[in-house]
Amino acid sequence: MTLKTGEKAIDYIIDEMVRVVKSSKNEIFNISEHARHEYDTLQIELEETKRLVLQYINEGDSLERKVRASRKRLAEVSKEFERYTERDIHQVYEDTHNLQTELIMLREKEENLRKKRDDIERRLISLYDTINRAEGITSKISVIENYLEEDFSQVNELIESAKEKQAFGLKIIEAQEEERRRLSREIHDGPAQMLANILLRSEIIERSLNQESVEAAVAEIHSVRKMIRTSLYEVRKIIYDLRPMALDDLGLIPTIRKYIGNLIDYHDIEIDFVVIGEEKRLHHKYEVALFRLMQESVQNAIKHADPKLIQIKLQIQRENVVMIVKDNGKGFDVNIKKEDSFGLVGMKERVDMLSGDIDIKSELNAGTTIIIRVPYIITD
Repeated sequence: MTLKTGEKAIDYIIDEMVRVVKSSKNEIFNISEHARHEYDTLQIELEETKRLVLQYINEGDSLERKVRASRKRLAEVSKEFERYTERDIHQVYEDTHNLQTELIMLREKEENLRKKRDDIERRLISLYDTINRAEGITSKISVIENYLEEDFSQVNELIESAKEKQAFGLKIIEAQEEERRRLSREIHDGPAQMLANILLRSEIIERSLNQESVEAAVAEIHSVRKMIRTSLYEVRKIIYDLRPMALDDLGLIPTIRKYIGNLIDYHDIEIDFVVIGEEKRLHHKYEVALFRLMQESVQNAIKHADPKLIQIKLQIQRENVVMIVKDNGKGFDVNIKKEDSFGLVGMKERVDMLSGDIDIKSELNAGTTIIIRVPYIITD
């Protein structure tokens, strides 16, 4: 009875956390959209204000020339007062006064528009910063939301006791791998097949258009076909990243070789893979964990270190499996903890769940070496 009550309490807490996170995400999204709308409106207003400022500047410059000419005329009249009638003198004074008044008013409008322009530009900078911060927060909240919904959706079924932490962690990994397998099948049977069909149809259209010599249309179809091929490659790459099917069929070592081959084709980089010991299959959960650890290590190197060479060594020993991933990239200071370093944290958690240890050695401009050692009894 106490256990069921505790499970209900945990469910309530998780549901409430998910609800609050979703609500906060929606509120921040609304703030971001409102700010973006205001930003677009102000951009239009800024362009119009700049146009008016330029217009007033040109009109003011023209009016100043008229004022100078009128003043010159006034000086001439004043100098030779007796040559002009009273009406002429009055008209010259009045014209000069009117022009000066008009110029003052125009310059005042110009100054007000300049202040308005500067104020709009300051507001745009503030709104741009608000939009960026809102999008950043939304992205982080999405990570939290996914973590709560995916990793803790079956927490009560997995937690049996505090002593079963290792088994609990391995079950989470297995659940994640099952989800990747499902997504891989869905994408393979859906988007990938659809893109292949579109490619086939484009070839049929090309043949039809060729008969009528519509060269421009044919050229456009060539371009579309190239984009479709690229999309098809990307979808299949996503499928492979989600769940390499070769891992189930062939095992860890052939899958690593295939994965490395794909990376070499996609990136301008040299990757060496060496296996020491008997090439035999390991237990499924160890193959999955070691592949993901290798994948995360290599992806981190490519993404952050810009290396020319990555070396992967897998040692299958009698009582241990050791994996070493070394690159000659930029390296980093291991004593400085970076924010949002979820990749390394996830690697450490995977290794802990297998009762293994991970050692990360790196120096700036000297590359990085990751050594993973997992206990595993090889049976004859």
